[in-house]
Amino acid sequence: MPNIKSAKKRVIVTEKKTAENKAIKSKISTYIKKFKLAVANKDLATSEVAYVDVVSLLDKAACDNVIHQNSADRKKAHFAKMLDELKKEAK
Repeated sequence: MPNIKSAKKRVIVTEKKTAENKAIKSKISTYIKKFKLAVANKDLATSEVAYVDVVSLLDKAACDNVIHQNSADRKKAHFAKMLDELKKEAK
C-alpha cells in the first residue's frame, strides 16, 4: 500500500484507466468478431457496415493510446483485404 498521497492517487487513477482501456479493448474485440462472422457468412452488406464500425473503433483507440497506431493500421489493412476478397467473390 502506498503511503504518500500522490502515490495513493496514482493507484486510483491507474485502476480507473485500466478499467476504461479494458472496456474499449473488449468492445473492439466484439466488433471484430461481428465483422469476421459477417465475412464468414459471405454477407457483403453487413460486412461493409461492420468494417466501418471496426475501423472507427480502432482509430479512436489508437488516438487515445489504448492500442498502438501500428497495431490499428495492421488490423485495418487485414480487414480491408478480407472485405476486398469478399467483394471479388460476390462478383
